[in-house]
Amino acid sequence: MSVCLFLYFSHLRCNCDEVITMDKIDAALISALQDNARSPIKVLAKKVFLSSPAVSARIEKLEKQGLINGYHASINQYKLGYHIKAFINLQMTPNQKKDFYPFIRSCPNVIECNCVTGNYSMLIKVAYHSTMELDEFIGRLQKFGNTDTQIVFSTPVEPRGIKVLGDDKPVLCGKKARL
Repeated sequence: MSVCLFLYFSHLRCNCDEVITMDKIDAALISALQDNARSPIKVLAKKVFLSSPAVSARIEKLEKQGLINGYHASINQYKLGYHIKAFINLQMTPNQKKDFYPFIRSCPNVIECNCVTGNYSMLIKVAYHSTMELDEFIGRLQKFGNTDTQIVFSTPVEPRGIKVLGDDKPVLCGKKARL
């Protein structure tokens, strides 16, 4: 049985309707790498009952397909002094994107920026040392349009990988959905 994932990438190089199919072994490898991207090939091989070269070849295939986009360290922003995490909604017109995209990419405190539906055009996640720094950034951002900001009090669910299943059934809040 194989897993069929519908992947919607925000990267310009990816086809947004690309469908990647994989078997249970690939799904297990992806899940393991999402849990710990530093897992040695030998450990991954034991988990999926394959040789190390076979696991390396599968991971290389998943990278070439664009399913694995990179390997990243998860950093505790608070230990670096970034005590203010916020989400900023920005309302702007489509013709401003050519100026906005280079600006937002150059801002080191922007963790993520998404073009969204609804009353606002962009949803921006930022981290700052203080509310004064955040306020200064919002002032610079307002040259593109109106903003609405929410400062985070707590994060009950930290960023995590997506659930990759070994069968064709989706998961809804921890339970397999009936098809």
